[in-house]
Amino acid sequence: MTNHHHSNNILLNLGIESLNEMQVAAQETILSDNNILLLSPTGSGKTLAFLLPIFELLEPEIKGVQCLVLVPSRELGLQIEQVWKKMGTDFKVNVCYGGHSIDTEIKNLSNPPAILIGTPGRIADHMDRGTFAFNNIQTLVLDEFDKSLQLGFHEEMSFIINKLTKVNKRILVSATSDIEIPRYTKVSHPTILDFIPEEKESANLTMKMVVSKDKDKIDSLFHLICSLKSEAALIFCNHRDAAERISEALNQKGIYATYYHGGMDQDERERALIQFRNGSVNYLVTTDLAARGLDIPEMKNVIHYHLPSKADEFTHRNGRTARMLASGTAYIIIHDSEKQFDYIDYAMPKLSVDTASTLPKPPEFQTIYISGGKKNKLNKIDIVGFFSQKGKLEKGDLGLIEVKDFISFAAVKSKKVKGLLKNIRDEKMKGKKYKIEVARNVLKKEEER
Repeated sequence: MTNHHHSNNILLNLGIESLNEMQVAAQETILSDNNILLLSPTGSGKTLAFLLPIFELLEPEIKGVQCLVLVPSRELGLQIEQVWKKMGTDFKVNVCYGGHSIDTEIKNLSNPPAILIGTPGRIADHMDRGTFAFNNIQTLVLDEFDKSLQLGFHEEMSFIINKLTKVNKRILVSATSDIEIPRYTKVSHPTILDFIPEEKESANLTMKMVVSKDKDKIDSLFHLICSLKSEAALIFCNHRDAAERISEALNQKGIYATYYHGGMDQDERERALIQFRNGSVNYLVTTDLAARGLDIPEMKNVIHYHLPSKADEFTHRNGRTARMLASGTAYIIIHDSEKQFDYIDYAMPKLSVDTASTLPKPPEFQTIYISGGKKNKLNKIDIVGFFSQKGKLEKGDLGLIEVKDFISFAAVKSKKVKGLLKNIRDEKMKGKKYKIEVARNVLKKEEER
């Protein structure tokens, strides 16, 4: 192994003293075994865990791509590229992803990198066009593999993997442990490195039970929310129609809520999450779809309007709060007539909320919709600049900004929205006029139909 003596320099370049336990295990296993499933939480240093051994596997005399890394998102691809460049090896790297100029990529690939990173769609496109030779690819990495499956990249991934005839090492990396490995990956009986900590009930999680007098628990939920001193909450129920009904009932009582479930189209789901993330809506009513893998901030309060039938679903839901060092509370609303579950301790502290009726403060922010995004060459900085200069917003008036491919959303302090919209009514952003208005709530959309 000629490359071995460099690896001390690599750690030096990265500014790392030593590898963590997971990285050491990954390095040994990847060098010795051919099928590996590495399970490790986000932020634990997985990228380096596979890049170091891959560096040892690369052969300087081979011209052409030797390792292909498939990623679900452009962000992850760029992140891996950063780490590789920081390592300071002599091997070239390139990243390809949708939304990036294909001509630039073709030019980059004409002098092929040793390690190629890309999203399944874009790599499949390059293979179709024959812009790089893939007959020397010996190592395949599917990073954040669980996300690629969630995003539905099956066809592209299957197409790519079928073309890679020389691959003799396959490394799957995932942050969630219960994934099915599709047949097309050609990974069977992998060596599993599981570094995902057991989901134990957090020591910082408090559980409280609210007993509902009525079979319909909506009033209990209302009083419970009123008792939370305007803090946000995630409310779990068991069915899609219940999520919509509860959300609507809360809105009628003056609480800004929205719902999220698997029956909504991607765009509506995205919109509900954005409004919840940025503080335009403080109460999200959802099915178990939101118990796993949702990109939402840490919650102080989780409310079980219905209990799930399985204990591990209950643990997952509660995993939305009291993570790391923060503390949180899970509230369970029950009625005497309900079936009892053996994973619940029915002797837990009871909370009486029936007297609480002060409505939570209305949301601090409203979400503003903008009819342009990345593909229109807009970015966060453009939006901040436009809203501050032309819209006359001050520093604290702008919250979270999210730029998608063709649309963007910005959180603006509720009391500043009117003035902002008036100030920018006739203004152009980067020389183009965009439709800019208050984003409609998912609920309002229903009424318009």
